[in-house]
Amino acid sequence: MRSIYAKITLWSFGTLLLSLGAFFVVTSVVSFRAAHRTGSFGRMLSMELESATEAYQSGGTRQLRVYVDRLQRYVPGQHYLTDGNGTDLLTGENRSKMLAAAVPEGGRPKHFGGPVVMVAKSADGRYCWIAAMGPPPLNLGDYLPYYALILGAIALLCWLLAMTIVSPLRMLARTVDRFGAGDLSVRIHSRRKDEIGELSQAFDRMAERIGTLLSAERRLLQDISHELRTPLARLSFAAELVRSADDPDAALARLKKEIQRLSGLVSALLQVTRAEGDPSAAVFESMGLDELLAGLIEDCRVEADAHGCRLALRSSTPVTIEGDRELLRRALENVIRNAIRYAPAQSTVEVDLTTSRDAARITVRDYGSGVPEDSVARIFQPFFRVDDAREGSTGGVGLGLAIAMRAVGLHHGAVGARNVHPGLQVWIELPLAASPAILQRGKI
Repeated sequence: MRSIYAKITLWSFGTLLLSLGAFFVVTSVVSFRAAHRTGSFGRMLSMELESATEAYQSGGTRQLRVYVDRLQRYVPGQHYLTDGNGTDLLTGENRSKMLAAAVPEGGRPKHFGGPVVMVAKSADGRYCWIAAMGPPPLNLGDYLPYYALILGAIALLCWLLAMTIVSPLRMLARTVDRFGAGDLSVRIHSRRKDEIGELSQAFDRMAERIGTLLSAERRLLQDISHELRTPLARLSFAAELVRSADDPDAALARLKKEIQRLSGLVSALLQVTRAEGDPSAAVFESMGLDELLAGLIEDCRVEADAHGCRLALRSSTPVTIEGDRELLRRALENVIRNAIRYAPAQSTVEVDLTTSRDAARITVRDYGSGVPEDSVARIFQPFFRVDDAREGSTGGVGLGLAIAMRAVGLHHGAVGARNVHPGLQVWIELPLAASPAILQRGKI
């Protein structure tokens, strides 16, 4: 039997029927024994013996017959008054075998389901009173509606139990089939708190990770196929110049420069893929965000000096966060270097670090020309570049801000940008070490 539903249903019904049978048998036996142990039968027989003896002694067999007939109209069974040897005082028959088969006082029937013989003896041993009674009448037909009601109620509960277990498993199976067929967005979103809920949540986490990995791989392939065409063409042209140029050294220098550009592009592609492709590979640790920013400012001063601008860091208090130091360093460095790249000469790139109740906010502002309003929301897309940036020495490959956004997203933070006239301001928010986002990081 392969169906869990069928197994649960059959086992439940089998257990129910066995329980009902056992309950019926145990109840009958226990109730009979309880009646004997309370002495009710013994006292009743003693009273009947006393009344029969008085009738026999006062009126002989005639009066005894009247008493026995009247008694049997109210008490089922057969009743006999015998002498001490078992001779019936009404008919003269020998009832000694019935005396031998009698149930001892406080005992139980020797043959359950057959006649039960009870005996009471007078104190002087001259008389014996025999009561031969069948088992208590138990008409099962009278109890069948009640048992059917109980059976129906428990059957309904068993069905609900089976459906509660089987339905989510069937849904999980359908979801796994859809996911395996290529629907990477399908999820279970179970709210159960039991093992089935844990299994569903584990599948959702697995599907999220696999979807992220596959999406990153597809995006990487698309980005590479789109972006490598131009540098490869330039590299091929430079290689041809080496063979035919009048100045081989200049041609080699240009070839080397194109190779470096291509190497930088590939490195950036791998970096952005690594930032989003495998979240479990990130090493989270407690660190001072203010110290990280201060070190980055010092590292970027050389580039700022080369562009003729200045860097200014404003941080009020120490800030501690949980995160991957290398990922955050690359993200913040990309934002700061991007601001330096477009900052006018003799201007200042301002880096501010502030905190709220549960988040740290970094803002990086330059005083350049800003970004067209219709392009602000797109600057975090891979390979997006504002038209003016495509020409000249400032043009990058358009991956710096995309890397920053994905690294910040891995830390459950947020990133955005806006024109501040003049210039562009990029802001990053990261949860503090004790914030709910960090405490829930392992469950997402």
